[in-house]
Amino acid sequence: MSFSIKNHCLDGASFIASPNFNQRPQGTVIDLIVIHNISLPPKQFGGPAIIDFFTNELDVPQDPYFNTIKELKVSAHLLVRRTGEVIQFVGFDQRAWHAGQSFYQRREDCNDFSIGIELEGSDDIPYEMIQYEVLSQICQVLIQHYPAISSDRIVGHSDIAPVRKTDPGPAFDWQLLKQLLDEKN
Repeated sequence: MSFSIKNHCLDGASFIASPNFNQRPQGTVIDLIVIHNISLPPKQFGGPAIIDFFTNELDVPQDPYFNTIKELKVSAHLLVRRTGEVIQFVGFDQRAWHAGQSFYQRREDCNDFSIGIELEGSDDIPYEMIQYEVLSQICQVLIQHYPAISSDRIVGHSDIAPVRKTDPGPAFDWQLLKQLLDEKN
């Protein structure tokens, strides 16, 4: 799979527009990638619920868990499915609502200056090799396109919201991602 960026969108990804975004503050430099995980219902993979959630179309009666998140308005720039399929919800030049209350290196509101990438997964279930391969390719393209991002500015949601969040969790292999990124350099 080969990716490129055109008009702040990942060429090679499907695009499904989320209404959950706004403008980045004027003059903001994109300089951080935040890795998340998501599965809806929790620890179930492959259904439409993630897309429905990010587009405010979640079918709440389908699962009792959905009642706990039905009022949330969230999105991410990208979702990497367990199959390696990539879906984009928000253009990279826009502010996706993925990080919530967050801080990184004494800067608050990481949504302002970051790109959020969701992996279909759970903290304690190993991710698929194809997800690491696709994620590393995406990160490399983002690093090339947005020069303020470097490989040491790829963090987990748990790094920017440590009291609130645990994702991408202990099942995420940071060493493998680093190795794959190093191979591309």
